[in-house]
Amino acid sequence: MACESIAIALGANLGDPLATLIAVRPLLEQALQAWWCRSADGDGPAPPELVPLCRWSPIFRTEPVGGPPGQPDYLNAALLCTALPCAADPEAPLALLRCLQQLEGRFGRQRHEHWGPRTLDLDLLWCGERLQAGPELELPHPRLRERSFVLAPLAAIQADLVPPQQDLGCAALLEALLPRLGEVPPQRLPPRSGWPE
Repeated sequence: MACESIAIALGANLGDPLATLIAVRPLLEQALQAWWCRSADGDGPAPPELVPLCRWSPIFRTEPVGGPPGQPDYLNAALLCTALPCAADPEAPLALLRCLQQLEGRFGRQRHEHWGPRTLDLDLLWCGERLQAGPELELPHPRLRERSFVLAPLAAIQADLVPPQQDLGCAALLEALLPRLGEVPPQRLPPRSGWPE
């Protein structure tokens, strides 16, 4: 699959992570559509051909990776938006990142320590085939292929999805990664109200 898509990873391990992920889901879809309309210089609702197709992963329970010891397990998921041309504006990915950070703030995210526990974490994994390296944002995400908590949800959406700058699909990347990790593989949780996948 050609990767003209946007991928976002979600994670939480403080408060009620499940309630947080369920609550942020519709807000994230709305933020993406609003971001695209602004990036495309549109003022009103997007025409039907530009409404993003949002595909959600199941929720996974994962062990904390890095950061301080003693953190609770995370709940992780991913969102893949297709049928969404990535805006030509070079500032568009940073604008999207700021939208994600605003959502994190609405759910009490505080940035006290690197890889520390958090109420909500939203990571922009890629934005089309855009390559970007800067102090605020690097695209595609530089540790994408090293994170089972990112690859497992993406593989659950589409096993053969090849992220930008990779030569294997998400399921194959995950299969190659898991034997090298000293962690319990991500555990897929059953569907529930508010998260049917």
